[in-house]
Amino acid sequence: MLRITGFTFNPFQENTYVLHNEQGECWIIDPGMFNADEEKILLDFLTREKLRPQQIINTHTHIDHILGIHGLKAKFQLPFGMHEDDLPILRNAAGAAMMFGLPAFAAPQADFYIQAGTTLSLGQDTVEVRLAPGHSPGSIVFYYPEGGFVVAGDVLFQGSVGRTDLPGGDFSTLSNSIQQQLYTLPDDTLVYPGHGPATSIGEEKRSNPFVRE
Repeated sequence: MLRITGFTFNPFQENTYVLHNEQGECWIIDPGMFNADEEKILLDFLTREKLRPQQIINTHTHIDHILGIHGLKAKFQLPFGMHEDDLPILRNAAGAAMMFGLPAFAAPQADFYIQAGTTLSLGQDTVEVRLAPGHSPGSIVFYYPEGGFVVAGDVLFQGSVGRTDLPGGDFSTLSNSIQQQLYTLPDDTLVYPGHGPATSIGEEKRSNPFVRE
């Protein structure tokens, strides 16, 4: 059984997640550590829990979700995976850093591409990959049926949805992604978003003011 632990990092209050199994293997999802202090928080957790990172996987590649990738790759020599449709967003990382007043930043190199409609395996556990564009062209979500949760990136939040005014964003596409890829999950599925607190599919179907069931 996989467990998930979240951390909130960087000026954008981005949620970074560690998905880990009983054998001590883990993935790091959307590493957003902004400085050495934030990196230490994550590394101390990995050490304390005796976790062995296997790879970095990203729901998408906006600047706030990739700030910690370089440090992790240097520390653990981890491969970094993403959906190929988000490459234009990744390639604009330096420009995004400048736009938001962040220090100069070079985009990390993707080591592999994650295909929608496939599964990823961590030990004996598998996670479904669903393509959910609209916030960015290659936004994907990671659904773990056995644990009853989905890591949704910036697609769906508690009482809100991902912004669509950035390059590659489109509200109609995002709304369709939420309806088809998230609202089709069981109502009691927990949603771990890229910002803010966790919610559930049922709660958002009933009350989300932007996309209702």
